[in-house]
Amino acid sequence: MLIQLFNLQIVHGEEYRAQSNTRLTRESVLRAARGSIKDRTGIELVTNETGFGLEIYRTKVDDETLNKAILKMTEILEENGDKCIDHFPITIEPFKFTYNDESSQKNWKKSYNIPEDASAEQAFFSFKDKYKITEENVKNVRKIIAVRYEITRNGYSSTRSVKIASDISRNSAVKIREQNSKLAGISIITEPIVKYTSKNLASHILGYVGAISEPEYATRKDTYRNDDVIGKVGIQYIFEKYLKGQDGVRQIDMTVDGTITSEYISKEAVAGDDIILTIDAKLQDVAEKALEKNIKDIAKGKYGKKRDSKAGAVVVLNVKTGEVLALASYPDYEPGLFTQGISQKTYDSYREGSNLYNRAISGSYAPRFNI
Repeated sequence: MLIQLFNLQIVHGEEYRAQSNTRLTRESVLRAARGSIKDRTGIELVTNETGFGLEIYRTKVDDETLNKAILKMTEILEENGDKCIDHFPITIEPFKFTYNDESSQKNWKKSYNIPEDASAEQAFFSFKDKYKITEENVKNVRKIIAVRYEITRNGYSSTRSVKIASDISRNSAVKIREQNSKLAGISIITEPIVKYTSKNLASHILGYVGAISEPEYATRKDTYRNDDVIGKVGIQYIFEKYLKGQDGVRQIDMTVDGTITSEYISKEAVAGDDIILTIDAKLQDVAEKALEKNIKDIAKGKYGKKRDSKAGAVVVLNVKTGEVLALASYPDYEPGLFTQGISQKTYDSYREGSNLYNRAISGSYAPRFNI
């Protein structure tokens, strides 16, 4: 033992000390797949696919180096039709806040020490100064701010990462991995991505998942991360505790400048439970198509006088058991668009058309009889 101690501390002491000062070991979350949702015959309506994402750790680089790395990364993503997570509430050309109400805008300004009377442009450039961005092109500045803002929102350190992109293409992942030494602290992760196999089919039943909100996270800190997705409505919401799996742990070795040297899994992730519905997918499809066709035919006057027909609902029950075999509401929506963040334009169109409203179970209608 004494000989070995002498060998470690004296003979190779300086060598090992140099390695220790230039290498870090970090823990990264190994995301667990959510459980699948299936119809009564086993057809998967919601499943998971393995995708690529990006995360970033804090490294010992200055703001200019970090900003250049972020801009380079966003350019690679855009070349392949991918994008970063973007919650920064200011658009450019023209400068405009994305908040729909004054109260939310006021609270946001207060949270980031921005004067209450500041315009969108003034707020934008205050973040440019805060992050010490020297880039002059406003579009590029906006790209850098979006990532830096996500880091600010979630907080990161040399041992705790922040997810900055999700469901990116393989081409982006390969190119970013190739340029790892130039992208300080940015690394590729594999993650399960929620996929809806039939787009709009049974959308009001299945519901959708989205980024966990601050109020949701406040009551679930023991089991969720602040960048997790969570069921918002429908089956995804009702059975959230069963669908959510248990995350694992991945160990990452990297140098202090953020270059990854090795990775390995220290704790495997456990997928969530599957949910089996009483719904028959084929019957659901027939019900939805028939409902949409008849609503449009009524509006055209195919059955007599033209009517202002825009919406409706259908429910098919097994009269012996009470099981719901089909439940359709029109107009519907595409729940998969919410998984990685729906665009404001699409969300506004859904709100205007009341697409998210489940008329089959939420509406109250007086019975009508035509004799």
